[in-house]
Order: sequence, then C-alpha cells, then structure tokens
Amino acid sequence: MKIVICGSIELSDKIIEVADKLEARGLEVKIPQSTMKIRKGELTLDEFRALKKKHGGDFVMRKQANFDFITDYYNKIKDSDGILVLNLDKNGIENYIGGNALMELGFARVLGKKIYLYNPIPQMFYTDEIRAVEPTVINGDLGKIK
Repeated sequence: MKIVICGSIELSDKIIEVADKLEARGLEVKIPQSTMKIRKGELTLDEFRALKKKHGGDFVMRKQANFDFITDYYNKIKDSDGILVLNLDKNGIENYIGGNALMELGFARVLGKKIYLYNPIPQMFYTDEIRAVEPTVINGDLGKIK
C-alpha cells in the first residue's frame, strides 16, 4: 500500500516517526519534501524556520525555490492508495488541520483515495468540510491503515 502523510513541517519529528513505523510494516510512504530533507540530515527544523522567516512565509520560500509543492503533493496523492493526515495539537488547537492539509483532504476525496486522520476531527472554522470528506479516524492506531 502507498500512503502519503500530510501535516505541518513543524511536526517533522512525528511525521518521520510515523513514516518509519509504516515503512516497517511494508507500506510505501511519501512525506513532505522539507521533512524528507530533515530526515536525510540535509536540513534542520531550525534552518527551515529561519528560511521561512527570511523569505516572508512558507509559500514565498517554496516559490522562490521554483518548486510547486501543491502540485507535487497532488501528484503524490494521485499515485497513492490514500493519505494519513497527522493532525496533532498546534497553534493552541487540539488535533489541528492546516490549510494545506485541508486542500490535500479535498484532493484525496476527489481522487477517490482512502483518507485517514491520526486523531479525531478538530473543532475549527472548517470542521464541516473535514467531515464532508468522510475520513477514517484511527486514534493513533497505525494498524488501522489498510
């Protein structure tokens, strides 16, 4: 099975931990490009934060690097069996799902992919949109990804 992990770069340590566990179970896992660089030791999270601050935001930094992360992630999702949104606490919101992950939920839904949430659906401005994609909440149990 091919699974794409979606989540904030700020959660890279947890994304890498989860990817390692899924790969140990024989799954093929795709993770964010910046998290992959952190995993390989090519970048630290602090360096990522400094670049983000220097370039006025994540989107600007990515565009300056001439790499379209939104299209890249769409293609990863298209070539997968499903996604796992690693929705952990962030910005004072329990089980946070950010803007990019929300788009990725939409991509997965339209492409007919399996959708897993690591934790329950958060209470946010767009909770109804998250519910609408009918995700499977695994409550941290990676064994439920099939």
